[in-house]
Amino acid sequence: MHLCQFYVKDKVRLGVAVDEYVADLQSAYQSIVAEKNGMSAIPADMIEFLNLGRAGIKFAKQVESTVEKVVKAGRKKPGYLHALEKIRLAPPVRNPRKVICVGANYRDHCLESGMEIPKSPVIFAKFPTAIIGPDDPIVLPKVSQKVDYEAELAFIIGKEGKDIPRDKAYQHVAGYTIFNDVSARDLQFSDGQWVRGKTPDTFAPTGPFLVTKEEVPNPQRLDISLKLNGAVMQRSNTNQIIFTVPYLVSFLSQVITLQVGDIISTGTPPGVGAFREPPVYLKHKDVVEITIEKLGTLRNPVSKPK
Repeated sequence: MHLCQFYVKDKVRLGVAVDEYVADLQSAYQSIVAEKNGMSAIPADMIEFLNLGRAGIKFAKQVESTVEKVVKAGRKKPGYLHALEKIRLAPPVRNPRKVICVGANYRDHCLESGMEIPKSPVIFAKFPTAIIGPDDPIVLPKVSQKVDYEAELAFIIGKEGKDIPRDKAYQHVAGYTIFNDVSARDLQFSDGQWVRGKTPDTFAPTGPFLVTKEEVPNPQRLDISLKLNGAVMQRSNTNQIIFTVPYLVSFLSQVITLQVGDIISTGTPPGVGAFREPPVYLKHKDVVEITIEKLGTLRNPVSKPK
């Protein structure tokens, strides 16, 4: 399934995307005769929805199936269905407790930058205030002149856990999304640590969907690319990832309790602006588009400081 959050008159709703439509799950709950499984309502927040566990997923799948039948038969569209092109998508998870990122996690990127293959994951964090959604602008900070792009695959935690063994890791993954690890390179490299350069406001575009894990049986075999103003800047495959999704779940959970809705981004392939000759940095009116196989395309314009 392709789960999403979207805006209706500035209020955030929860939906499931089917073809060119998005079904509003709160409205559908009131319209579809369904096995409620003890649910009194469907929340509008993705984290609250994931906390429903199997009951919430079961209902969303029922809505998805109903919509597929309606669209295929060409019947009148129900009131809870919106045309995808006419709505504004929000980030799939708007308020994660944690945003954890992995650096130097692609073999081909390590070769590009002259780094040794790391023996253990390089971990850093972004703050939730960096999260934005599809088509939201990446705002260039006044204090940086070297803002870079980084196309990344991210996974979202669907079940809380600590000390998770690798062979149980996927039980804790809800699904996947596209992530842009926007980076202010001048701040990142001058500070001696990465936080200030990695987490300015708007520096974590995510979306367009949370694609549930059954849709992506092997996250380590997905084409990934980034275009800047239509020109391909990054192109690789997640088979270049050094530390895989199960490894990262297990590694991180040894010291951190992974909570529902946490976003973990898995690193970027070669082609980032900082290592180009000459370097390429984001500027006002640029457009960044990241495409990952099975997940769609995340598009964000770039804006000068307000």
